[in-house]
Amino acid sequence: MVQSISLSLPESITSSTGVRVKVVALFKTLGTLTLLLIALPFNAFIVFISLLWGIVQFPKKAVIGAHHQTILVSGAKMTKALQLARCFHAAGHRVILIEGHKYWLSGHRFSKAVSRFYTVPAPEKDPEGYIQALVEIVKKEKVDVYVPVCSPVASYYDSLAKPALSEYCEVFHFDADITKMLDDKFAFTDQARSLGLSVPKSFKITDPQQVINFDFSQETRKYILKSISYDSVRRLNLTKLPCDTSEETAAFVNSLPISPEKPWIMQEFIPGKELCTHSTVRDGELRLHCCSNSSAFQINYENVENPQIREWVQHFVKSLALTGQVSFDFIQAQDGTVYAIECNPRTHSAITMFYNHPGVADAYFGKTPLAAPIEPLASSKPTYFIYHEIWRLTGIRSGKQLQTSVNTLVRGIDAIYSLNDPIPFLTLHHWQIPLLLLKNLQQLKGWVKIDFNIGKLVELGGD
Repeated sequence: MVQSISLSLPESITSSTGVRVKVVALFKTLGTLTLLLIALPFNAFIVFISLLWGIVQFPKKAVIGAHHQTILVSGAKMTKALQLARCFHAAGHRVILIEGHKYWLSGHRFSKAVSRFYTVPAPEKDPEGYIQALVEIVKKEKVDVYVPVCSPVASYYDSLAKPALSEYCEVFHFDADITKMLDDKFAFTDQARSLGLSVPKSFKITDPQQVINFDFSQETRKYILKSISYDSVRRLNLTKLPCDTSEETAAFVNSLPISPEKPWIMQEFIPGKELCTHSTVRDGELRLHCCSNSSAFQINYENVENPQIREWVQHFVKSLALTGQVSFDFIQAQDGTVYAIECNPRTHSAITMFYNHPGVADAYFGKTPLAAPIEPLASSKPTYFIYHEIWRLTGIRSGKQLQTSVNTLVRGIDAIYSLNDPIPFLTLHHWQIPLLLLKNLQQLKGWVKIDFNIGKLVELGGD
């Protein structure tokens, strides 16, 4: 993968910023496509050997669930959708996978866990068309349960679709008012605080002047600004406020698209360890839970036992009697206190840690209360994404960094590759991503990075 390329171009070309940006985008994309092409024979060989191994082994008898159901799973471009499809399929369920028209090229559609694949309209562009498409698929395939593995944008539209879909199947997702509250960083912190749970001090910002006029001298900690609506690029900007000078603070704040229509949250920055969670809940019961160390761009998952966080989550979901999938971002301060800094009412990629757990489907569809929420098995290895790890190797500057990277590869397991289901490993890296790059090349839009986990290019103004 090529993240940035420095070019020395003739002055006649670089005189125009727009032309320079397009030329850089051109070379960056062509360079990345070349590297993917070089890697193709190696991946194809791995997949071929895996398929051959499956043929020579004695065929395993298919698992037929006692309560076989047809499950509709969205988010086909993302690894977490593939993981759930594999878990449901292993439990004997039939899985239908869907994605937006833009991602018709999803490599995960070729998984042996997937019975059928459909594309649907983008919900933010055609809400009625999106809901109607879901209803038609549910009716045609006789779907029993819809499990959205939604993008940040789609989570609310899946809630809007719930009443129409509920006439034909169960929708394992929150009602619209709950989704809206959980997805609103400021409303969520207010809700958690009202339940007596620990959250950072937060302020809703609708005008840059609110930050410029804020009296930071009365505060013991710095603050950061985050867009309340999802912003795939700016969400990684953790500039601490106030800056060194009031002029720098004003310049930074004024550079952000803050308005009453697009509010932001100014949140107290609490130093400590970052952690993330995924929880599957039914009627307020925590049925599946995992916790992992985290970072701004998280692509490695290893289960961490943290009773304080589990108790925080249990309290929250029970108080609201939630049914669906919910993930939280936490900071654990030096004194051990855990603060929830954000909530996402959708599946977290940490679900990949359940790759070898036989109880995932029952956690979602079982109606009998569990003695305790299921967690990743003690034998589960940390999950990673091999192409991201290879890219990290290219930036190594010390022996310690090399040792860390090697340990990650040796101790862990790729989240996409499966010996029993190897084709998505090939089709994601050498079909889905190259086709997205070629489409980007046609428009010369440029991109920030490739997210193999989510299966997309991170683009300014993208989804």
